[in-house]
Amino acid sequence: MRAAVLQLSAQGMSSTKLYNYIRIANTKGVKLLLLGEYILNPFFKELETLSVSMIKEQAEHQSKVLRELSSTYSMTIIAPLVIVKKQKVYKTVAKFAPSSTAYYQQQLLINYTHWNEEKFFQNDTKAIESPMVFKIDGFKFAIMSGFELHFDEVFAELSSKNIDCILLPSVSTFDSYERWKTLILSRAFVHNCYILRANRIGEYTDKDFNWKFYGDSLLASPNGDLLQHLGNKEELMIVDMNHTDVIASRRSWGFKEIIKKVQNENNI
Repeated sequence: MRAAVLQLSAQGMSSTKLYNYIRIANTKGVKLLLLGEYILNPFFKELETLSVSMIKEQAEHQSKVLRELSSTYSMTIIAPLVIVKKQKVYKTVAKFAPSSTAYYQQQLLINYTHWNEEKFFQNDTKAIESPMVFKIDGFKFAIMSGFELHFDEVFAELSSKNIDCILLPSVSTFDSYERWKTLILSRAFVHNCYILRANRIGEYTDKDFNWKFYGDSLLASPNGDLLQHLGNKEELMIVDMNHTDVIASRRSWGFKEIIKKVQNENNI
């Protein structure tokens, strides 16, 4: 499976770079393209100052562009997108496939004093469900927001689905570089799947903080190895993933078999 990460800063209403990079990815045989968080919309702190109508206009424009690009180049595009329904604002990850569009509504939102998405967005509050799962040519993907990577409960919903790759759009900032890398590699290892992370670049400054988004988009292997990664510049990263490597890793470590054995012996 050939996929790509497009590491960008926020693009506003402009689509020029999307067009150019997707054309390049298409010539390289890419079947799936992943974008980071707050690329198609302004950063969360900026959204707080915008009208709902302006947020809606931007989201509808970017959705139209990505639907056209997906159809034109027969490519699936995974793009975090803030959308508006009935004057309510939701944080989602959109899946633009050549013949359909679907949305994964982020289930767990940051609620810290300096960064309170939970208060701003109207995402549904309910029991944790499985993230969006889909296949391309038999290769199975799951979509998870960056913040959701921290929660075992989200992974529990995926445990029986035999995911080949978790797609992880993020907006990591401040001094979290090493912590995020460690977390991603650890999750990839204990769940024996690829994790493809897209993190945005650029910065946003308010009266309290200078939010520097450092990139470091990466591909982690099912054995928890760092296979590829980017620096902190605008760049397209093309990666190849193999289902047989996922199977080999799971057979080698046998984590799921150990759990199944214990459950069977205890009639769980």
